[in-house]
Amino acid sequence: IEKGQTAVQVDIIESKPMQEKMVAVDASEMEKQIASMGKVVLYGILFDFNKTDVKPESEAALVEIAKLLANRTTLNVLVVGHTDAVGSFESNRALSQRRADAIVATLVSRHNIAASRLFPVGVSFASPVATNATEEGRAKNRRVELIRR
Repeated sequence: IEKGQTAVQVDIIESKPMQEKMVAVDASEMEKQIASMGKVVLYGILFDFNKTDVKPESEAALVEIAKLLANRTTLNVLVVGHTDAVGSFESNRALSQRRADAIVATLVSRHNIAASRLFPVGVSFASPVATNATEEGRAKNRRVELIRR
């Protein structure tokens, strides 16, 4: 731009729903992964930012967990909540614990799973599976794992 000229910049911002890039896992696949690795990683259990209420969109994943536990009556699991690294370790540890507690409470109250088969654990961002430097990495770190105990 030369002296005396005017420039105009137009920024267009389009709002879109967040894309779901994580794959839903059914009860059969959960069983296979637990049998081979001792755990299964789940991305279909959702919460609002810094909240502990299990979102209604999580129902499909919860139904599959309930199917798994109904089919494998001797299987007991740790329900492990993981967070990304936004915020302090301790606040995320408390948040991940409350979320794991909420998942267990939902499985017990709505899906008739015995509480004695489920042990909730919150680990904050102590066990990342990806970098916390990008949104994609943080999304992978926000997860629930079922671990055979």
